[in-house]
Amino acid sequence: MSKQRLQLIWYNKDKALIPTQNGRYGYSWVDPSDPRYCETHTLVLDEYIKGNQSPKNENYQYSDRADIVPQNDNLMILGESGDVLEALTRVPEFASKYVGQIKLVYIDPPFNTSKAFTSYEDNLEHSIWLTMMRDRLLHIKKLIRDDGVIFVHLDDNEVHRMRMLLDELFGSTNCIAEIAWEKTFKPRNDAKMISGRHDVILCYKKTDKFVFNKLPRTAAMNAAYSNPDKDPNGRWTSAPATAPGAKTHQGMVYAIQHPITGEYLYPPIGQCWRLGQDQMLETMKGWNPEYTIALLDDAQRRAEVCDVMPDEVRQDVGALIIPNFSPDSGKAIYERGHWPLIYITSNGLGGFRKKTYLCDMEDRAIEDMWFQSEVGSNDEAKNEIKALFPGETPFATPKPERLLERIIHISTVPGDIVLDCFAGSGTTASVAHKMGRRWVTCELIEKNYNTFLKARLTKVVNDEDPGGVSRTEPVKIPAKDVLLPDGVTPDDATKFVSILNKVIDDNDELKKDKTIKELKRLTKTSNSKETINWRGGGGFQTAHLSPACFDYDPTLERVTLTPEAKGSTLVVAVAANLGFKLLTDNDSIFDACRGNTVLKVIEGFVTKEIIDWLIPHLSSNETLVIAALSIPDGMREYLRKNRKGSRIIAIPDDIFGYQLGGKE
Repeated sequence: MSKQRLQLIWYNKDKALIPTQNGRYGYSWVDPSDPRYCETHTLVLDEYIKGNQSPKNENYQYSDRADIVPQNDNLMILGESGDVLEALTRVPEFASKYVGQIKLVYIDPPFNTSKAFTSYEDNLEHSIWLTMMRDRLLHIKKLIRDDGVIFVHLDDNEVHRMRMLLDELFGSTNCIAEIAWEKTFKPRNDAKMISGRHDVILCYKKTDKFVFNKLPRTAAMNAAYSNPDKDPNGRWTSAPATAPGAKTHQGMVYAIQHPITGEYLYPPIGQCWRLGQDQMLETMKGWNPEYTIALLDDAQRRAEVCDVMPDEVRQDVGALIIPNFSPDSGKAIYERGHWPLIYITSNGLGGFRKKTYLCDMEDRAIEDMWFQSEVGSNDEAKNEIKALFPGETPFATPKPERLLERIIHISTVPGDIVLDCFAGSGTTASVAHKMGRRWVTCELIEKNYNTFLKARLTKVVNDEDPGGVSRTEPVKIPAKDVLLPDGVTPDDATKFVSILNKVIDDNDELKKDKTIKELKRLTKTSNSKETINWRGGGGFQTAHLSPACFDYDPTLERVTLTPEAKGSTLVVAVAANLGFKLLTDNDSIFDACRGNTVLKVIEGFVTKEIIDWLIPHLSSNETLVIAALSIPDGMREYLRKNRKGSRIIAIPDDIFGYQLGGKE
């Protein structure tokens, strides 16, 4: 990353933070080389939770997503986000799997609003908040794929500072958008100044390799499409067969003989046919193969349509006619179905309209204003959690599943990895799982982890979470045999009928009026079936951070070991901080390896007897690192003589040689 000309400066930016309390957002400033900050914790794997996919039920309809193979390779971690991210980036077992492999990061960090919430403290001072976020974003950047993206969810309190921080870390040219999410539709009358209705979501790509997926069309948009003639091209909707521009496109203004009535039809005044004459001829031959082009004495009529004088209209434009006209072919085609691209309205006796096929419609572009009607609100999210955990209201501003559904859809495909290191209620992991993505998430507070996060994902894999994006509620669609006019949605039609009923409520004559009844018939709607998107299945690994093994005692001015630094805990800590991968071979006497170097941790003195015992177990191309609590004189030289390239490390001094005010 090139050095930014504009940087955000804050108090103690050159310092690091260490937690001062377990399970809370409390931190103290330390030197960046302090072992309490530098120590790499590893992850201790706990239970694996697996669910089963439910079979389909004929009473429901199912989306394509319901058939996505559920993911099993997911990771849920109890621990402080900074330590978790460092473990993912530095511990070899996890770094090889996650560094440069995360497609999407979504984080909803503490908003720093100076308010104490039920589940966490959200009152970090600006400089502490910025340092905390910077350190986590540095790890996150290493984890993101080159074609990956990060979304950071905030409110007005810190968003301006976060944007500058992201500019500094990711580069200002990698800022994609600042998205406004309508989090509520109800104003707060107790607001002191302005009642806020939106949060901000900052979106940054890692490199130019990132490309968005477009948004799918909504059910309401697609509901306007039907297939009354059983067209093999699928569902279609009605569009005008004409377009503006008659005066400038006079070659597209001509008569077309109706294939059933024989009447000559022209475009409306100022309009021209939407298709060129050759294409229109081929289309109309679908009604009658005898169609041909012939000149008519119709300059006066064509001039009226083009809104020009008769001597100004093109004279060489023929009409589409049927010599020896007979309505038989047109009637047969209309009754058969599979009408041509230009079809006839009013049961085959009306004018021309053009089919627009659903299969030709592009997905929607992504905009920077996301309304709660499409992606949900805070209230919707609260209801989702209440449905999962009756009687509980643990989170003040949870995020709805539909919001995460959009973010995950536009950024990933099934099988990609999604990361959220501020899990909260677990919405990100839940939605990612339901969408067939792999995920990694962590939560600081143990009560939240067990009561909500772990419990929620367990319900998801067991198909015990029917809320959120698990199902799509019924939507309004045109009633059977109803073809809504172009530009009229099923919701529009429903509102129209509702308003019409209110207007004529006190008028019995209008209620019986045939025109009113016909208007209602033409705009009649019904409800679609409920759609199942998720049937359970897959699983996830739970884990927690290993305890700290290294501390600093300012009175002794040296690094010390914690009471937990013993046995396998010490072995794991030493391996992680030296960059060694633990060996899983139970027959090996060594603890870890890194390339052709093996590690042995000795919880005591190194002796010649131990060295003589270890060396014969080395392969010819292997070297040995011994990490020991105590190293008598001469042992380092003895090992070097007996195994060239090998060495002995003192625990903890050779791992963290830190002194206050000094360097590592």
